[in-house]
Amino acid sequence: MTFETITAEPNAQGNSGVTLITLNRPKALNALSSVVLEELITAFAAFQADETQKCAVLTGAGEKAFAAGADIKEMSDKPAADFYLDDFFSKWTSHLVKTTRKPWIAAVNGFALGGGCELAMMADFIIASDNAKFGQPEINLGVAPGMGGSQRLTRAIGKSKAMEMCLTGRMMGAEEAERANLVVRVVPQADLLADALKSAATIASKPPMAAIANKEMVNAAFEMTLEQGVIMERRIFQILTASEDKAEGMAAFIEKREGKWKGR
Repeated sequence: MTFETITAEPNAQGNSGVTLITLNRPKALNALSSVVLEELITAFAAFQADETQKCAVLTGAGEKAFAAGADIKEMSDKPAADFYLDDFFSKWTSHLVKTTRKPWIAAVNGFALGGGCELAMMADFIIASDNAKFGQPEINLGVAPGMGGSQRLTRAIGKSKAMEMCLTGRMMGAEEAERANLVVRVVPQADLLADALKSAATIASKPPMAAIANKEMVNAAFEMTLEQGVIMERRIFQILTASEDKAEGMAAFIEKREGKWKGR
C-alpha cells in the first residue's frame, strides 16, 4: 500500500505479526494534516483487517518529532461553523481508538505536542526516547485540546499536572513523563524502534483473542465502577474459557511447550 504522508510495513523488520506505521513528514515535523488522518485511518483499518498482523507500532520519521501537532495552516482560516458541522477531530477517536481492537504502541521520538501528544495517548501504551517531549500547548493559539488531550492526559497523570500543562503550555520531558506514568519506559533514541518492535513482537506472540480481551478490560476500567468492571472482567474470562486457544494454552503449559494459537 502506497501513501503520501505515512508508511506502513507489515511484519516489520522480520517481526512476524507486527505492523510498523510511520508518520513520514519529517520536514514538517510530522504535523498532522487531513491527509495524514485519512492515510492513518486506511493503514489502521488494513492492520485491523489483516488476521496475520497482531500488534502495531506507530512512530515518526526522523529524530526531531513524533508529531509536533496539528497542521495549523489547515485550521487558521477555517470557520467555526465548519469545525462544528464537520465534527472536526472526531475521526481520530472513532477510527484509531474505537475500531482498532488489536493492541498498538506509540514509539515517541522527539516532540509529541498538541495533536501529536493526543495521538500518542490514543495508543495502548507509550515508549519514549530520551529526547521525547510531550505537551498540550493549544492555549498559546487561543484554543484548547480537541482530540482528547485534556481527558486522556488527566487520566494518565492526574488533575494537577494536566491542568498545569494545559494552562501554561509547557512541555514535559521524557524522564518526567515516565515518573508521571504517561509513558511505560524511556530508552535511548537509537534503541527506541528496536525496543518498541520487541514489545510488539511479544504481544503478537500471545493468543490473539486474549490480547484483544485484555485490552478491552483495561480500557473499561476508566469507564466503569469497580463492581461493574469486575463483573465485565469475570464474564470475558468465562467467555475465553470456551476458546480453542484456552484449551491449547493450558495443554501447552501442562506439557511444558510453546502454544500454537488459532485466535479462536
